[in-house]
Parts: sequence; C-alpha cells; structure tokens
Amino acid sequence: MVLASLDRLDWAAYAAFGAMTSLYGRNEPYRQRMRTVTAAALLMLAVIAFALTLANLGAGLLALTGGLVLVLGLTIVLCRTLGLFPGTPIFFVFGYAVVAEIAVPAGEFGPRLLVAVAGASVAWALTMSGWLLRRLAGRREPALFKDLSRSAPLQPRAVADGLVWLNVAQNVIGALMAGAIAMSFGLGHAYWAVIAVVAVLPPPHAAHSVSRAFHRIIGTVLGVGVAGLVLLPGPPIWVLILVIAVAQFGAELFIGRHYGAALLFVTPLALTVVHLVSPEPVATLLVDRVLETTLGGVVALVIVLLVQATQRRRVANAGRIARVSS
Repeated sequence: MVLASLDRLDWAAYAAFGAMTSLYGRNEPYRQRMRTVTAAALLMLAVIAFALTLANLGAGLLALTGGLVLVLGLTIVLCRTLGLFPGTPIFFVFGYAVVAEIAVPAGEFGPRLLVAVAGASVAWALTMSGWLLRRLAGRREPALFKDLSRSAPLQPRAVADGLVWLNVAQNVIGALMAGAIAMSFGLGHAYWAVIAVVAVLPPPHAAHSVSRAFHRIIGTVLGVGVAGLVLLPGPPIWVLILVIAVAQFGAELFIGRHYGAALLFVTPLALTVVHLVSPEPVATLLVDRVLETTLGGVVALVIVLLVQATQRRRVANAGRIARVSS
C-alpha cells in the first residue's frame, strides 16, 4: 500500500521478495527461529542485491546464467547448513530470476535495495511477534498457543556432503535444460520453467518421490489457474495488493504442512507481483506460464525417475554382491 501511494509499484517485487523471509522458521522455538529467519532474510537480501547488480550492469544471457548457477549452488548448500525449511532454493531463485530481469534506472539501485530491506524487516518482525504474545499470555500460553517443536540444527559439514552437491547438480542441470528448451520454443520469461524445476525437485536427503513431484507440478499449474481468475478481469490495484497479502498468508500457512498446497499460493503471489511490476497481456502471460510450468515439471520428473532407477540399480547390485559373497 505504501508503494501504491507513492506511485512506485515498479518497486513491488523488491518488497515482496524481501517479505518472503516470513516463509521460514515455521513451528520453531523463538530462539531458534530468530537465527533461522535472520539467516533467511540476509540470504534473500544478498540474492536480491546480486540480482540488482546484474540488472544495473545490463548483464547478458551468459552472465545471468552464470549467476543462476551460483545462486542455486550457494543457496542449496546454505539452506542445508543453516537448517532452513523449506530446504529447496525456490524462493531465492524466484527472487534472483525476477529481480535480474527488471531494468534499473540510474540512481535507483540503493532505493530498490532499501525497499527489499524494509520488506524483509517487516516480515522478520511479524514472524517474531508471537514471542511477545506468548510472554503476554503468561500461564495461559499452553492453552492458547501450540507447542513449537521443530528442530533445525546447524549442519556445518553440509558443504562436504556428497548428496548436497548431487542435489546442486540435479537442480543446475534441470534448470539449464528447462531454460534452454523454453528459450528454443520462444516462450516468454524462460525463468518460469527454471523455477518449476526447482519447485518440483526435493531438497538434499529427501526421497525422490514421483507422487510428490506430481503434487508439486499440480500445485504450480493450479496456482497459475488461480492467478488467471485474479488477473483476467483486470482488477484495480488495491485488489491485486490484497491478493498478494492473502497469497502470502496462504503460503505461510501451508509451507510447513504440504509443499504442493503451498505452491497453490506461491504461484499467484509471484505472478501478481510480476504483473504489477511489468504488465503484459494476461492471456499470453498465463499460457506461457502453464507451458513453462509443464516443461519444467516434466524435466524435473525425468530427473526424479532417473534418480529412482539409479537407486534401484544400486540396491539390486548390492543384493547381488551380498548373495555372491555369502
């Protein structure tokens, strides 16, 4: 609303991605949550600053692709190291991809980054506000509030974990393949296919489940449908701002419960923000997003199936060796 009153909706993406800080730290005790949310905020702001720098320099495709690989690698390793949940790099990749595509007029690098800092700061304060409410409740706290039991221990050895780097390789290969195919077909904003890959692939040490992959694909595609219901009537700005707020709340509510359901809110959130920043024909936007989501989902699903086949082969070989040795 502040940006709308200042007639600076072209800055909305920075505030929105900074505010995605609030998606982290769910169900964690507040001492631990402070560490988690602070780390998520600093990481998101670093990604936004990096993307802003590339946009400010007018970086070409090669530099943007190199930046994507760097963001994927660093955020996957750091999410695992810091115990962040969700453990996938989707929100950081989202922020990078969108911000890096927005042209930055001369002299606006600092103000745009400050808007992201403001968004992250407000999200941090809201995420930590429950601590004060629990203190005010006193003895009634157990009856009024649920137990916060999620553990998110630091894992400093994640950088030496082969499975973490395997996950980095899967995400990088899948993202580059999906992006290249989307560009070869002339689809607008090929980064959406990249984001679909990252949304579907599980984090390190998580099972590569076909059913979960389908849940995430369906959640993303249905999210595009929800965005269509919102954007096609051409609603006024205040309605779009309200949709962003509701979608942010829905994402926070479901992110720790069902990742596929959370994507039903994350997708219209991102599409609405992008539409505010750089409006384009809604029908074209939605068709491209459905095609790119399907493309990215299929690429990710192929990776999941290949991993499953490799794991089955290893188990079969191990069993064969055990029988021979016995």
